[in-house]
Amino acid sequence: TIHSFSRVTNSKIGAKSVVLEGCIIVDSTLGEQVFAGPYAHLRMNTVLADTVKVGNFVEIKKSSLGTGTKSMHHAYLGDATIGKDVNIGAGVITCNFDGTQKHPTIVEDGAFIGTDSQLIAPVRIGKNAYVAAGSSITDDVPPDSLAIARGRQAVKEGWVKQRKKK
Repeated sequence: TIHSFSRVTNSKIGAKSVVLEGCIIVDSTLGEQVFAGPYAHLRMNTVLADTVKVGNFVEIKKSSLGTGTKSMHHAYLGDATIGKDVNIGAGVITCNFDGTQKHPTIVEDGAFIGTDSQLIAPVRIGKNAYVAAGSSITDDVPPDSLAIARGRQAVKEGWVKQRKKK
């Protein structure tokens, strides 16, 4: 089912797939029982395997997502190979362009990428690995590992009162 307010160009949409309103799908292949949108943008050699879910305001370019993988909210996935049963949290982006070249990101089967994380390519996230929310990942993450790449929170109690005295 393709919503009438979506645009599909030069693409293949598998059986029992649903494309909600506002989607733009160009030069892409969607497997069976794929759910896309609303307002997803799939372009230039995107391949979604069966039962993939791509939600609102997710953009995917020149990437493949394996069976059962989900990216439900506000994400950018470019030049990425993402395995099966991967969870891509809200606000996740692949940082694939260094100003000169595009670099690949690989996320292996069963990985969990926490909300608001950046995967800075070239990088590989191993099978069943976790990336903590808010992380900027610059190095490979081994299988079955947890990567945390963010600054520690510091709380300066009384800071506002001190500042106002000056």
